[in-house]
Amino acid sequence: MHDRHLADQEPGSAPIRAAGSVLWRRSGSGVQVALIHRPKYDDWGFPKGKLDPGEHVLLAAVREVAEETGLQVTLGRQLPAVEYDNAGVPKRVDYWVGQAEAVIHEFGPNSEVDQLTWIAASKAGARLTYQRDIETLADVRRGPLATAPLILVRHASAGSKAGSRKDDLARPLDADGKKDAKQLASLLRCFGTCRVISSPAERAIATVRPYAEKAQVEVEVETAFGVTKDDCSEAEAQVAKVASLLAADERPVIICAHRENMPALIAATCHELGAPIPADAPLRKGEFLVLHRAAGKLAGIERHSPAGDS
Repeated sequence: MHDRHLADQEPGSAPIRAAGSVLWRRSGSGVQVALIHRPKYDDWGFPKGKLDPGEHVLLAAVREVAEETGLQVTLGRQLPAVEYDNAGVPKRVDYWVGQAEAVIHEFGPNSEVDQLTWIAASKAGARLTYQRDIETLADVRRGPLATAPLILVRHASAGSKAGSRKDDLARPLDADGKKDAKQLASLLRCFGTCRVISSPAERAIATVRPYAEKAQVEVEVETAFGVTKDDCSEAEAQVAKVASLLAADERPVIICAHRENMPALIAATCHELGAPIPADAPLRKGEFLVLHRAAGKLAGIERHSPAGDS
Protein backbone atom coordinates (compact mmCIF):
# COMPACT_ATOMS: atom_id res chain seq x y z
CA MET A 1 0.00 0.00 0.00
CA HIS A 2 1.29 3.42 -0.89
CA ASP A 3 1.43 5.76 2.11
CA ARG A 4 0.78 8.73 -0.20
CA HIS A 5 -2.89 7.67 -0.15
CA LEU A 6 -2.98 8.17 3.61
CA ALA A 7 -1.93 11.79 3.60
CA ASP A 8 -5.42 12.94 2.66
CA GLN A 9 -7.12 10.83 5.33
CA GLU A 10 -8.40 12.34 8.54
CA PRO A 11 -8.11 10.52 11.88
CA GLY A 12 -11.18 8.35 12.41
CA SER A 13 -11.69 7.82 8.66
CA ALA A 14 -12.98 4.54 7.25
CA PRO A 15 -10.36 1.75 7.08
CA ILE A 16 -8.14 1.78 4.02
CA ARG A 17 -7.95 -1.50 2.10
CA ALA A 18 -4.91 -2.53 0.10
CA ALA A 19 -3.70 -5.73 -1.51
CA GLY A 20 -0.57 -7.25 -2.99
CA SER A 21 1.52 -10.36 -3.35
CA VAL A 22 4.80 -11.85 -2.21
CA LEU A 23 6.21 -13.12 -5.50
CA TRP A 24 8.60 -16.07 -5.41
CA ARG A 25 10.63 -18.08 -7.89
CA ARG A 26 13.11 -20.93 -7.85
CA SER A 27 16.78 -19.99 -8.13
CA GLY A 28 19.20 -22.91 -8.22
CA SER A 29 18.52 -24.92 -5.09
CA GLY A 30 16.93 -21.97 -3.31
CA VAL A 31 14.05 -19.53 -3.53
CA GLN A 32 13.99 -15.82 -4.31
CA VAL A 33 11.30 -13.23 -3.54
CA ALA A 34 10.62 -9.94 -5.31
CA LEU A 35 11.06 -6.63 -3.48
CA ILE A 36 10.36 -3.11 -4.70
CA HIS A 37 11.92 0.20 -3.65
CA ARG A 38 9.91 3.43 -3.37
CA PRO A 39 12.14 6.48 -3.78
CA LYS A 40 9.70 8.87 -2.08
CA TYR A 41 9.97 6.94 1.19
CA ASP A 42 13.30 5.20 0.53
CA ASP A 43 11.78 1.91 1.68
CA TRP A 44 11.83 -1.71 0.51
CA GLY A 45 8.71 -3.87 0.56
CA PHE A 46 6.41 -6.11 -1.45
CA PRO A 47 4.29 -5.06 -4.44
CA LYS A 48 0.98 -3.75 -3.09
CA GLY A 49 -1.42 -0.85 -3.30
CA LYS A 50 -4.75 0.66 -2.40
CA LEU A 51 -8.01 -0.76 -3.75
CA ASP A 52 -9.77 1.48 -6.24
CA PRO A 53 -13.37 2.42 -5.26
CA GLY A 54 -15.55 -0.69 -5.64
CA GLU A 55 -12.61 -2.86 -6.67
CA HIS A 56 -12.47 -6.48 -5.52
CA VAL A 57 -9.49 -7.29 -3.32
CA LEU A 58 -8.36 -10.14 -5.60
CA LEU A 59 -8.34 -7.90 -8.65
CA ALA A 60 -6.53 -5.19 -6.74
CA ALA A 61 -3.75 -7.59 -5.73
CA VAL A 62 -3.22 -8.69 -9.34
CA ARG A 63 -3.45 -5.15 -10.71
CA GLU A 64 -0.98 -3.68 -8.21
CA VAL A 65 1.60 -6.37 -8.94
CA ALA A 66 1.24 -5.71 -12.67
CA GLU A 67 1.56 -1.94 -12.24
CA GLU A 68 4.57 -2.10 -9.94
CA THR A 69 6.52 -4.99 -11.49
CA GLY A 70 5.18 -5.53 -15.00
CA LEU A 71 4.37 -9.14 -14.09
CA GLN A 72 1.10 -11.07 -14.37
CA VAL A 73 0.74 -12.88 -11.05
CA THR A 74 -1.10 -16.10 -10.26
CA LEU A 75 -2.27 -16.02 -6.66
CA GLY A 76 -1.55 -18.92 -4.33
CA ARG A 77 -2.48 -19.25 -0.69
CA GLN A 78 -3.62 -16.18 1.20
CA LEU A 79 -1.36 -14.86 3.93
CA PRO A 80 -2.49 -13.35 7.25
CA ALA A 81 -3.74 -9.81 6.73
CA VAL A 82 -1.48 -7.00 7.90
CA GLU A 83 -3.35 -4.45 10.00
CA TYR A 84 -1.90 -1.33 11.52
CA ASP A 85 -2.64 2.29 12.33
CA ASN A 86 -1.15 5.47 10.97
CA ALA A 87 -2.16 8.80 12.51
CA GLY A 88 -5.51 7.39 13.55
CA VAL A 89 -6.27 5.76 10.18
CA PRO A 90 -6.75 1.96 10.34
CA LYS A 91 -5.19 0.10 7.44
CA ARG A 92 -5.43 -3.48 6.21
CA VAL A 93 -3.24 -5.07 3.55
CA ASP A 94 -4.23 -8.49 2.16
CA TYR A 95 -1.36 -10.51 0.70
CA TRP A 96 -1.13 -13.71 -1.30
CA VAL A 97 1.83 -15.89 -2.13
CA GLY A 98 2.24 -15.48 -5.87
CA GLN A 99 4.10 -16.64 -8.96
CA ALA A 100 4.70 -14.67 -12.14
CA GLU A 101 2.64 -16.21 -14.94
CA ALA A 102 3.83 -13.87 -17.67
CA VAL A 103 5.64 -10.61 -18.35
CA ILE A 104 3.11 -7.91 -19.25
CA HIS A 105 5.79 -5.29 -19.86
CA GLU A 106 9.41 -4.84 -18.94
CA PHE A 107 9.96 -3.13 -15.61
CA GLY A 108 10.95 0.51 -15.91
CA PRO A 109 11.94 2.78 -12.99
CA ASN A 110 9.48 5.57 -12.27
CA SER A 111 8.69 8.10 -9.54
CA GLU A 112 6.72 5.54 -7.49
CA VAL A 113 8.88 2.42 -7.85
CA ASP A 114 12.42 2.84 -9.04
CA GLN A 115 13.86 -0.60 -8.29
CA LEU A 116 12.66 -4.20 -8.59
CA THR A 117 14.97 -6.87 -7.26
CA TRP A 118 14.87 -10.60 -6.70
CA ILE A 119 16.66 -11.62 -3.52
CA ALA A 120 17.12 -14.91 -1.68
CA ALA A 121 14.19 -15.44 0.68
CA SER A 122 16.66 -16.24 3.45
CA LYS A 123 18.25 -12.78 3.05
CA ALA A 124 15.19 -10.67 2.21
CA GLY A 125 14.39 -9.88 5.83
CA ALA A 126 17.56 -7.84 6.13
CA ARG A 127 16.51 -5.70 3.15
CA LEU A 128 12.90 -5.09 4.19
CA THR A 129 12.24 -1.75 5.86
CA TYR A 130 9.24 -2.58 8.07
CA GLN A 131 8.87 -5.21 10.76
CA ARG A 132 5.37 -6.05 9.51
CA ASP A 133 6.85 -7.06 6.14
CA ILE A 134 9.46 -9.19 7.87
CA GLU A 135 6.63 -11.00 9.64
CA THR A 136 4.80 -11.48 6.32
CA LEU A 137 7.96 -12.97 4.83
CA ALA A 138 8.13 -15.38 7.78
CA ASP A 139 4.53 -16.44 7.04
CA VAL A 140 5.52 -17.11 3.44
CA ARG A 141 8.47 -19.27 4.44
CA ARG A 142 6.51 -21.21 7.09
CA GLY A 143 4.07 -22.68 4.62
CA PRO A 144 4.28 -24.29 1.19
CA LEU A 145 5.14 -22.03 -1.72
CA ALA A 146 3.68 -24.07 -4.58
CA THR A 147 -0.02 -24.87 -4.13
CA ALA A 148 -2.85 -25.97 -6.40
CA PRO A 149 -6.34 -24.49 -6.00
CA LEU A 150 -9.54 -26.46 -5.75
CA ILE A 151 -12.33 -23.90 -6.13
CA LEU A 152 -15.93 -24.69 -5.20
CA VAL A 153 -18.46 -22.33 -6.78
CA ARG A 154 -22.17 -22.17 -6.06
CA HIS A 155 -23.96 -21.31 -9.28
CA ALA A 156 -25.13 -17.73 -9.75
CA SER A 157 -28.72 -16.47 -9.65
CA ALA A 158 -31.16 -18.12 -12.05
CA GLY A 159 -34.56 -16.86 -10.98
CA SER A 160 -37.34 -19.06 -9.63
CA LYS A 161 -37.87 -22.78 -10.05
CA ALA A 162 -40.75 -23.91 -12.22
CA GLY A 163 -41.92 -26.90 -14.22
CA SER A 164 -40.35 -30.34 -14.54
CA ARG A 165 -36.84 -31.45 -13.69
CA LYS A 166 -36.00 -31.27 -17.40
CA ASP A 167 -37.07 -27.63 -17.47
CA ASP A 168 -35.06 -27.01 -14.31
CA LEU A 169 -31.91 -28.31 -15.99
CA ALA A 170 -32.35 -25.77 -18.76
CA ARG A 171 -33.10 -22.81 -16.48
CA PRO A 172 -30.72 -19.98 -17.50
CA LEU A 173 -29.05 -17.35 -15.39
CA ASP A 174 -31.02 -14.18 -14.79
CA ALA A 175 -29.59 -10.69 -15.24
CA ASP A 176 -27.91 -10.69 -11.81
CA GLY A 177 -26.50 -14.15 -12.46
CA LYS A 178 -25.02 -13.12 -15.80
CA LYS A 179 -23.40 -10.11 -14.15
CA ASP A 180 -21.89 -12.30 -11.43
CA ALA A 181 -20.66 -14.86 -13.98
CA LYS A 182 -18.80 -12.14 -15.84
CA GLN A 183 -17.20 -10.94 -12.61
CA LEU A 184 -16.36 -14.50 -11.61
CA ALA A 185 -14.43 -14.94 -14.84
CA SER A 186 -11.98 -12.25 -13.74
CA LEU A 187 -11.86 -13.33 -10.10
CA LEU A 188 -11.24 -17.00 -10.82
CA ARG A 189 -8.59 -16.07 -13.37
CA CYS A 190 -6.57 -14.60 -10.48
CA PHE A 191 -5.83 -18.21 -9.47
CA GLY A 192 -4.50 -19.17 -12.90
CA THR A 193 -5.68 -21.67 -15.47
CA CYS A 194 -7.83 -24.42 -13.98
CA ARG A 195 -9.72 -27.43 -15.18
CA VAL A 196 -13.47 -26.59 -15.07
CA ILE A 197 -16.10 -29.13 -14.00
CA SER A 198 -19.78 -28.32 -13.72
CA SER A 199 -23.17 -29.72 -12.86
CA PRO A 200 -25.20 -30.53 -16.01
CA ALA A 201 -27.62 -27.68 -15.20
CA GLU A 202 -27.37 -24.75 -17.59
CA ARG A 203 -27.29 -22.27 -14.70
CA ALA A 204 -24.13 -23.94 -13.37
CA ILE A 205 -22.46 -24.27 -16.76
CA ALA A 206 -23.27 -20.63 -17.54
CA THR A 207 -21.74 -19.52 -14.23
CA VAL A 208 -18.29 -20.82 -15.20
CA ARG A 209 -18.54 -20.51 -18.99
CA PRO A 210 -17.10 -16.94 -19.07
CA TYR A 211 -14.09 -18.10 -17.05
CA ALA A 212 -13.59 -21.13 -19.30
CA GLU A 213 -13.66 -18.90 -22.37
CA LYS A 214 -11.16 -16.49 -20.82
CA ALA A 215 -8.86 -19.32 -19.74
CA GLN A 216 -9.38 -21.17 -23.05
CA VAL A 217 -10.45 -24.43 -21.44
CA GLU A 218 -13.53 -26.63 -21.85
CA VAL A 219 -16.33 -26.93 -19.33
CA GLU A 220 -16.53 -30.60 -18.37
CA VAL A 221 -20.00 -31.79 -17.29
CA GLU A 222 -20.16 -34.14 -14.29
CA THR A 223 -23.58 -35.74 -13.77
CA ALA A 224 -22.75 -36.57 -10.15
CA PHE A 225 -22.80 -32.85 -9.35
CA GLY A 226 -26.33 -32.31 -10.64
CA VAL A 227 -29.40 -31.92 -8.46
CA THR A 228 -31.17 -35.28 -8.34
CA LYS A 229 -34.49 -36.58 -7.04
CA ASP A 230 -32.95 -39.99 -6.44
CA ASP A 231 -32.12 -41.39 -3.00
CA CYS A 232 -30.28 -38.63 -1.18
CA SER A 233 -27.70 -40.87 0.51
CA GLU A 234 -26.80 -42.56 -2.79
CA ALA A 235 -26.46 -39.21 -4.56
CA GLU A 236 -24.30 -37.80 -1.76
CA ALA A 237 -22.07 -40.87 -1.87
CA GLN A 238 -21.49 -40.34 -5.59
CA VAL A 239 -20.74 -36.65 -5.05
CA ALA A 240 -18.27 -37.56 -2.31
CA LYS A 241 -16.56 -40.18 -4.47
CA VAL A 242 -15.95 -37.83 -7.39
CA ALA A 243 -15.04 -34.89 -5.16
CA SER A 244 -12.47 -36.96 -3.26
CA LEU A 245 -10.79 -37.98 -6.50
CA LEU A 246 -10.60 -34.35 -7.64
CA ALA A 247 -9.23 -33.24 -4.27
CA ALA A 248 -6.49 -35.87 -4.48
CA ASP A 249 -5.59 -34.79 -8.02
CA GLU A 250 -2.75 -32.24 -8.17
CA ARG A 251 -4.26 -30.22 -11.01
CA PRO A 252 -5.94 -26.86 -10.34
CA VAL A 253 -9.70 -27.30 -10.68
CA ILE A 254 -12.93 -25.34 -10.45
CA ILE A 255 -16.17 -27.14 -9.57
CA CYS A 256 -19.56 -25.46 -9.99
CA ALA A 257 -22.53 -27.04 -8.25
CA HIS A 258 -25.67 -26.36 -6.21
CA ARG A 259 -26.82 -25.44 -2.72
CA GLU A 260 -28.17 -28.98 -2.32
CA ASN A 261 -24.88 -30.79 -2.94
CA MET A 262 -22.34 -28.15 -1.88
CA PRO A 263 -22.20 -29.45 1.73
CA ALA A 264 -21.29 -32.94 0.47
CA LEU A 265 -18.67 -31.47 -1.87
CA ILE A 266 -17.06 -29.43 0.90
CA ALA A 267 -17.13 -32.31 3.36
CA ALA A 268 -15.58 -34.77 0.91
CA THR A 269 -12.79 -32.46 -0.22
CA CYS A 270 -11.92 -31.46 3.34
CA HIS A 271 -11.90 -35.12 4.43
CA GLU A 272 -9.59 -36.04 1.56
CA LEU A 273 -7.24 -33.19 2.55
CA GLY A 274 -7.31 -34.06 6.25
CA ALA A 275 -8.90 -30.76 7.22
CA PRO A 276 -11.94 -29.84 9.33
CA ILE A 277 -15.10 -28.70 7.58
CA PRO A 278 -15.42 -24.89 7.68
CA ALA A 279 -18.04 -23.71 10.16
CA ASP A 280 -19.02 -20.75 7.99
CA ALA A 281 -22.53 -20.16 6.73
CA PRO A 282 -23.47 -21.89 3.45
CA LEU A 283 -22.22 -20.30 0.24
CA ARG A 284 -24.58 -17.78 -1.30
CA LYS A 285 -25.28 -17.79 -5.04
CA GLY A 286 -22.12 -16.91 -6.93
CA GLU A 287 -19.83 -17.25 -3.91
CA PHE A 288 -16.83 -19.56 -3.93
CA LEU A 289 -14.35 -21.29 -1.66
CA VAL A 290 -10.70 -21.65 -2.65
CA LEU A 291 -8.93 -24.62 -1.08
CA HIS A 292 -5.18 -24.39 -1.61
CA ARG A 293 -3.58 -27.84 -1.68
CA ALA A 294 0.02 -28.94 -1.24
CA ALA A 295 1.32 -32.50 -0.84
CA GLY A 296 -2.20 -33.84 -0.37
CA LYS A 297 -3.00 -31.48 2.50
CA LEU A 298 -4.96 -28.25 2.89
CA ALA A 299 -2.53 -25.33 2.92
CA GLY A 300 -5.11 -22.55 3.10
CA ILE A 301 -8.74 -21.68 2.50
CA GLU A 302 -10.50 -18.45 1.56
CA ARG A 303 -14.00 -17.36 0.61
CA HIS A 304 -15.08 -14.70 -1.83
CA SER A 305 -18.18 -13.12 -3.33
CA PRO A 306 -18.42 -11.58 -6.82
CA ALA A 307 -19.56 -8.36 -5.19
CA GLY A 308 -16.48 -8.16 -2.98
CA ASP A 309 -15.59 -8.89 0.63
CA SER A 310 -16.58 -6.94 3.67
